[in-house]
Amino acid sequence: MKKITIIFFSLLLMNCQAQNKPDEIPLKEEMVTYTFDPIAEGISIPWGMTFLPDGALLVTEKSGKLYHIHNKIKKEILNVPPVYNRGQGGLLDIALHPNYSQNGWIYITYASPEGEGTGGNTKLIRAKLEKDALTQIETLYKCSPNTTKSQHFGSRIVFDNQGYLYFSAGERGEHFVNPQDISRDNGKIYRLHDDGRIPTDNPFVGQSNTKEAIYCYGVRNPQGMAKHPITGDIWEHEHGPQGGDEINIIKKGANYGWPVITYGINYDNSIISNEQMKPGMEAPIYQWTPSIAPCGMTFVTSSKYPDWKGHLLVGSLKFQYLELVKLNGKNIIGRQKIATNIGRLRNVIEGPDGFIYISVEGKGILKIIPN
Repeated sequence: MKKITIIFFSLLLMNCQAQNKPDEIPLKEEMVTYTFDPIAEGISIPWGMTFLPDGALLVTEKSGKLYHIHNKIKKEILNVPPVYNRGQGGLLDIALHPNYSQNGWIYITYASPEGEGTGGNTKLIRAKLEKDALTQIETLYKCSPNTTKSQHFGSRIVFDNQGYLYFSAGERGEHFVNPQDISRDNGKIYRLHDDGRIPTDNPFVGQSNTKEAIYCYGVRNPQGMAKHPITGDIWEHEHGPQGGDEINIIKKGANYGWPVITYGINYDNSIISNEQMKPGMEAPIYQWTPSIAPCGMTFVTSSKYPDWKGHLLVGSLKFQYLELVKLNGKNIIGRQKIATNIGRLRNVIEGPDGFIYISVEGKGILKIIPN
């Protein structure tokens, strides 16, 4: 594979706060040169990525395939469970246990047809990798009921510093039912022990008629989660409707308001809610209007990118670029386009080698090498 050198024209949007609208933010143009090194090609919709201790990369493909990539050699992993590949559903995120070198557990979310009702819903499993196949597959959580709706499965997986597992599940298009009802799955972020047990200090444990795995609720379609490298907080972003994509910091028992509060409107321009804030509901720390359709996120800790270090990277499906979200603590102070017209970005992660890797629909996996 040949390396591809691209010149990026960047826009720097300064002093962005959650209440700002994009048309109020001054723009500053920059021109930066980077090199893209193709790591794997021929992956239609690469969704989840995680690195094994030997430097190999595991990549999920939405249609249901799982790939092992090492030294630019791509090999398919066998025995992946059947997925409900419809619309936004399919094989989704993948993550390693924090102690993977000792226990070998791999965690995967996907749209599953198993369980109550026709169609599918988000499921979390864990498995081990042996001789290019998944083995010892265990179901940890399955959202229910299934539905044939094609949207808003989520989903991302992240572990916190205490070893708890968080995973997201979108509201499945039922925004007037699921996200505000803690007796129902979907429109939620869940917290579990690594073996699927529900922590006794989850916020709704012991309450009647609740899903006790819920950690927080009132979210729409979370397709990005990442642990802050310093504070350990779990950050999440989610798709709004037409406008109102959000960045949130996850809090125990918090209600993030969808659809009671939102900066977005319906796709037919009708009003969903006239409120952007309400007592008892968490306002986002930042919102994008117009929507960028965020997908994937990672904090940059590598010194290979001195201008990016300490900030957040987010992929844009709609506008087909990688966005650098500049931070001062929890405040968003700027935005910069990194990879203009690169394609529909599905994920971005920082590898153990300190390089940034992105997954792009139709292109596969690319490594960004600063010149």
